[in-house]
Amino acid sequence: QVQLAETGGQLVQAGASLMISCSASGRAWKIHDMAWFRQRPGKEREFVALISWSGGYADYATFVRGRFIITRDNAKKSVYLRMDSLEPEDTALYYCAASDHERLSSLAHAYEFWGQGTQVTVSS
Repeated sequence: QVQLAETGGQLVQAGASLMISCSASGRAWKIHDMAWFRQRPGKEREFVALISWSGGYADYATFVRGRFIITRDNAKKSVYLRMDSLEPEDTALYYCAASDHERLSSLAHAYEFWGQGTQVTVSS
Protein backbone atom coordinates (compact mmCIF):
# COMPACT_ATOMS: atom_id res chain seq x y z
CA GLN A 1 0.00 0.00 0.00
CA VAL A 2 0.87 3.67 -0.22
CA GLN A 3 0.72 6.03 2.73
CA LEU A 4 0.52 9.80 2.32
CA ALA A 5 1.26 12.26 5.11
CA GLU A 6 0.59 15.99 4.84
CA THR A 7 2.41 18.62 6.88
CA GLY A 8 2.69 22.38 7.06
CA GLY A 9 -0.85 23.51 7.74
CA GLN A 10 -1.20 26.37 10.20
CA LEU A 11 -3.04 29.55 11.14
CA VAL A 12 -2.02 32.53 9.00
CA GLN A 13 -3.35 36.00 8.31
CA ALA A 14 -5.07 37.01 5.09
CA GLY A 15 -2.55 37.91 2.41
CA ALA A 16 0.11 35.58 3.79
CA SER A 17 1.89 32.76 1.98
CA LEU A 18 2.18 29.16 3.06
CA MET A 19 3.63 25.94 1.68
CA ILE A 20 2.16 22.59 2.58
CA SER A 21 3.87 19.29 1.85
CA CYS A 22 2.94 15.68 1.36
CA SER A 23 5.31 12.73 1.60
CA ALA A 24 4.65 9.23 0.35
CA SER A 25 5.83 6.00 1.93
CA GLY A 26 5.17 2.32 1.52
CA ARG A 27 4.86 1.23 -2.11
CA ALA A 28 5.47 4.76 -3.30
CA TRP A 29 6.82 3.54 -6.65
CA LYS A 30 3.21 2.90 -7.64
CA ILE A 31 2.41 6.62 -7.57
CA HIS A 32 1.73 8.43 -10.80
CA ASP A 33 -0.35 11.64 -10.65
CA MET A 34 -0.50 13.58 -7.41
CA ALA A 35 -3.04 16.18 -6.39
CA TRP A 36 -4.34 18.44 -3.68
CA PHE A 37 -7.99 18.61 -2.66
CA ARG A 38 -9.56 20.61 0.14
CA GLN A 39 -12.69 20.54 2.23
CA ARG A 40 -13.96 23.81 3.58
CA PRO A 41 -16.26 23.88 6.63
CA GLY A 42 -19.72 22.69 5.65
CA LYS A 43 -18.69 22.08 2.03
CA GLU A 44 -17.92 19.09 -0.17
CA ARG A 45 -14.33 18.12 -0.88
CA GLU A 46 -13.06 20.02 -3.93
CA PHE A 47 -10.17 19.81 -6.35
CA VAL A 48 -7.32 22.30 -5.93
CA ALA A 49 -4.43 21.23 -8.16
CA LEU A 50 -2.80 18.21 -9.79
CA ILE A 51 0.61 17.41 -11.26
CA SER A 52 1.79 14.68 -13.58
CA TRP A 53 4.54 12.20 -12.67
CA SER A 54 7.16 14.13 -14.62
CA GLY A 55 5.98 17.48 -13.28
CA GLY A 56 5.56 18.69 -16.84
CA TYR A 57 1.80 19.05 -16.61
CA ALA A 58 -0.21 20.79 -13.90
CA ASP A 59 -3.81 21.86 -13.63
CA TYR A 60 -5.59 24.11 -11.16
CA ALA A 61 -9.08 24.89 -9.98
CA THR A 62 -10.48 28.15 -11.25
CA PHE A 63 -10.59 29.66 -7.78
CA VAL A 64 -6.80 29.37 -7.49
CA ARG A 65 -6.49 32.32 -9.93
CA GLY A 66 -2.69 32.02 -10.15
CA ARG A 67 -2.18 32.17 -6.39
CA PHE A 68 -1.12 28.52 -5.89
CA ILE A 69 1.68 26.45 -7.42
CA ILE A 70 1.97 22.68 -7.22
CA THR A 71 5.36 21.01 -7.52
CA ARG A 72 6.80 17.60 -6.80
CA ASP A 73 10.14 15.98 -6.04
CA ASN A 74 10.09 12.32 -7.02
CA ALA A 75 13.44 11.65 -5.35
CA LYS A 76 11.86 12.73 -2.07
CA LYS A 77 8.51 11.13 -2.93
CA SER A 78 6.88 14.43 -2.14
CA VAL A 79 4.44 16.94 -3.54
CA TYR A 80 4.09 20.55 -2.44
CA LEU A 81 1.51 23.30 -2.67
CA ARG A 82 2.77 26.85 -2.45
CA MET A 83 -0.11 29.20 -1.64
CA ASP A 84 0.18 32.98 -1.93
CA SER A 85 -2.29 35.78 -1.20
CA LEU A 86 -4.31 33.53 1.06
CA GLU A 87 -7.90 34.51 1.75
CA PRO A 88 -10.23 33.51 4.60
CA GLU A 89 -12.17 31.50 1.99
CA ASP A 90 -9.08 29.27 1.64
CA THR A 91 -9.61 27.98 5.17
CA ALA A 92 -9.94 24.22 4.80
CA LEU A 93 -8.55 20.81 5.49
CA TYR A 94 -6.13 20.17 2.62
CA TYR A 95 -5.73 16.58 1.43
CA CYS A 96 -2.98 15.03 -0.64
CA ALA A 97 -4.02 12.36 -3.14
CA ALA A 98 -2.17 10.04 -5.51
CA SER A 99 -3.15 7.77 -8.37
CA ASP A 100 -1.49 4.57 -9.57
CA HIS A 101 -2.09 5.37 -13.24
CA GLU A 102 -1.84 8.51 -15.32
CA ARG A 103 -5.33 10.00 -15.39
CA LEU A 104 -4.69 13.74 -14.98
CA SER A 105 -8.13 14.04 -13.45
CA SER A 106 -9.67 16.63 -11.15
CA LEU A 107 -12.16 14.05 -9.87
CA ALA A 108 -11.62 12.60 -6.42
CA HIS A 109 -12.53 9.05 -7.45
CA ALA A 110 -9.56 9.01 -9.85
CA TYR A 111 -7.17 8.82 -6.88
CA GLU A 112 -6.59 5.61 -4.98
CA PHE A 113 -4.47 6.92 -2.13
CA TRP A 114 -5.27 9.72 0.33
CA GLY A 115 -3.66 11.38 3.30
CA GLN A 116 -5.39 12.43 6.50
CA GLY A 117 -5.22 16.14 5.71
CA THR A 118 -3.53 19.22 7.12
CA GLN A 119 -5.52 22.18 8.44
CA VAL A 120 -5.00 25.61 6.92
CA THR A 121 -6.77 28.46 8.64
CA VAL A 122 -6.69 32.00 7.26
CA SER A 123 -7.79 34.79 9.56
CA SER A 124 -9.16 38.10 8.28
